[in-house]
Amino acid sequence: MNLPKIEKWERRIAWITSGILGAAIVITAVLTLLDKPLFDDYMLLALVITVFPSAVLDYLNYRWKTSVDEHLPDLFRSIVQAQETGVPLPQALEDASKRDYGPLTGELKKMVTQMSWGMPFEEAFQTFGRRVDTTLTRRTVPLVVEASRSGGRIERVFGPLGRFIQMNILADKEQRAQTRPYIAIVYVAFFIFLITITLLFKTFFVQMVELPIIGFSSLNPEITKRIFFHMTVTQGLFGGLVAGKMGEGTISAGLKHSVILLTCGYVVFKLIL
Repeated sequence: MNLPKIEKWERRIAWITSGILGAAIVITAVLTLLDKPLFDDYMLLALVITVFPSAVLDYLNYRWKTSVDEHLPDLFRSIVQAQETGVPLPQALEDASKRDYGPLTGELKKMVTQMSWGMPFEEAFQTFGRRVDTTLTRRTVPLVVEASRSGGRIERVFGPLGRFIQMNILADKEQRAQTRPYIAIVYVAFFIFLITITLLFKTFFVQMVELPIIGFSSLNPEITKRIFFHMTVTQGLFGGLVAGKMGEGTISAGLKHSVILLTCGYVVFKLIL
């Protein structure tokens, strides 16, 4: 199943819409629930609603770009094989557009259509690079365009570029495999934090409040629970962002981790504390 392409304007609209909804919930909570226990719940709901749509779209966009990069070597290999048999480059691209290269197939068909309308190969390939806009296409498109402008056998460029892209993909996979334990550490640390505050609250603070000790006797368990709740939200939000930065190289990639950690923290508080 081919993943959908998420345009920048779609992600921008998602941010604006979810931000407006989140702000509306915050305003409602401030006006009606400021001194009530549900105030923190509404604030967390506003945070999740603000972050969740963008987290989903960012993940889909990341998967789409990853799939495009993984199919680039196959595309270049097909072009080289076609040109070695004497097929011209436009015909080789047209033949390649009839095969399945995942999400790359649709972009390739658009480029072939533009060339059939009379657009030069260099301009059509540059437009293709701007539409796809992945790290590897930004690196390879200028090289192919310059090789085409300088003349000669362009298949000699596609071959090394395909191997270069394959090496980069393998290096990225190895890097993700090496950083995966660090992402697991973030999750383990968060759940250890939840276990710790649960044990502290149930076995220490609640029992100490019942003792006639100065300071503890005036400590409200609800206030303590609220402080722990704020600490959990902070830990889940920023821990998820750190996991995304380590795992995929961008802070926005950590939004999905933040949503997962915040949800787990909320469930623990509601079911256990």
